[in-house]
Amino acid sequence: MPIREYLNGENFDRETTRVMGVALEMACVALQLRDRSDPATTAMVAEKIIALAKAGERCATALCERALSELGCPAVSVGSPAAAPPAS
Repeated sequence: MPIREYLNGENFDRETTRVMGVALEMACVALQLRDRSDPATTAMVAEKIIALAKAGERCATALCERALSELGCPAVSVGSPAAAPPAS
């Protein structure tokens, strides 16, 4: 998911921007936000991810998990069965 629209003039290198986009996508999947069904929540998550990246975090998984944690979301381990859709 592109994070550029949330950068508000912040400049990051290409790789950091890519990693932040991956983290945003992971967070939206964990929150079950599809097709930007909740733009306000997506923006809040993006802002947290950007703040964490500004502080030096460069791991997509850590960005996702820390952003969700700081927003008070229940612990979601990215890649765990709880984060994945149920098997059919």
